[in-house]
Amino acid sequence: MLTSSKGDKGYCFRLGGSVNRRNYAFWGFGLAVLKYIVEAGTVGGLTGRYYSPADFLSPLLSTRAAFTEGAPEWLGMCLVIWTVPFVWIAVAMSVRRCRDIGVTPWFALLVLIPVVNYLTMLTLSLISSQQPKSAEQLEKENEAAAIWKAPTVNSNPSDIPEFGTPSSGVLAGFLGGIAGVAYAMVSTILTIYVLDSYGAALFFGTPFVAGAVSGFLFNRPMRRSMGATILQSTCMSLACCLGFLLVGLEGIICIVMAIPIILPLAVLGAIIGRSISIETSRPKQEVRGMMWCLASLPLLASAEALVAPAPTYAVKTTIDIQAPPELVWKQVVAFPEIKTPPAWFFRLGIASPLRARIEGTGVGAIRHCEFTTGTFVEPITVWEENRRLAFDVTEQPHPMFELTPYRHIHPPHLDDAFRSTQGEFLLQALPGGGTRLTGTTWYVLEMRPQTYWTLWTDELIHRIHLRVLNHIREVAEAESR
Repeated sequence: MLTSSKGDKGYCFRLGGSVNRRNYAFWGFGLAVLKYIVEAGTVGGLTGRYYSPADFLSPLLSTRAAFTEGAPEWLGMCLVIWTVPFVWIAVAMSVRRCRDIGVTPWFALLVLIPVVNYLTMLTLSLISSQQPKSAEQLEKENEAAAIWKAPTVNSNPSDIPEFGTPSSGVLAGFLGGIAGVAYAMVSTILTIYVLDSYGAALFFGTPFVAGAVSGFLFNRPMRRSMGATILQSTCMSLACCLGFLLVGLEGIICIVMAIPIILPLAVLGAIIGRSISIETSRPKQEVRGMMWCLASLPLLASAEALVAPAPTYAVKTTIDIQAPPELVWKQVVAFPEIKTPPAWFFRLGIASPLRARIEGTGVGAIRHCEFTTGTFVEPITVWEENRRLAFDVTEQPHPMFELTPYRHIHPPHLDDAFRSTQGEFLLQALPGGGTRLTGTTWYVLEMRPQTYWTLWTDELIHRIHLRVLNHIREVAEAESR
């Protein structure tokens, strides 16, 4: 039999109980093969590229990003959403497998670390189940676990341990929340300011582990409901965001953009922490396991900061202009100040284009594109009059002004997490004397997961393009009348 019991619903997804190594290996590696077949077929069908097993096993997100180039824009996000249930199955079954071999379930969180995840799954598949315990061992574990169990409805109030009374829920929630917030703050400061990394360890690992710690401690005195655990972890996450704002680690804009990642991961972590807490018969061992988990995340951030690549992305925006290419070209090279009021998101602090000027003509000329946050310096690399203008970006201002209670907040990501590297304007003559104008920006992004953050950066760059291109159209069409 490959399941614990006939008709066991949610066998791969549930956290309770244990799983033997045969079932663990069958489902774990079987689902991995299924995932590869579906992804390889989808990528091959949409792009014509061969998605090899080595590409599938690569820990680098940039490897997968390369296979979405030229595919529909929705492919990258669909692959991420498709991956989520597989990640949950890997964690859930690893938690149960750890119980079966007699090690702390905190060890199961190693399946979230690239490269290490495969070694962890292989190790858990090879280790035999622990031997049946003697009556004396079971008695000692039951005594140790008794104080962790939720009282039944018919329990005598005098028999309930003092720290496990229902009234302790507020205190447990507060202490668990404080522990989660403290860990998230310390981990964030270490990852950003010491390791100079905005990677998966920060945006994936930190909220997940903070949620797991918070959920574990919240359920430690006595079992809380799933709903209460989710609510407590949500409050902890929001308290973290408020803490980042109050101590000046981040501004409102970046916090709002990060919440769609932070909140779900913290909740998932809390559910894992709750399961570890209420299923344990060895409370001291699980506390030690939690401490090892807390200490291991900075090691992941250190490794990630050394090896993670920074891929280049491109954003293209096209409009049609009812004016000949020679008039459009004049505005592309240097355009007067944009008078149209900026959209609401630009007024919140996002860099907004104002005007452009140029020094010289031809290749080697310097174009200065002025934004609300400063000036881009752009040496011209291609000058094909009335057809194509391309340039490098050697200097650029900050991408935004942060919204904070303080005046001089300067998170490191404003300097180097996002860098524009090249730009281009392409003019194509249209029948009837019009011009099709395409603006392209190439940029490097060192914030992970890139699949998520490029949703924001691509859209913002597209909006900047539209503000510039629409202004060029307005001026060129006015001159052509």
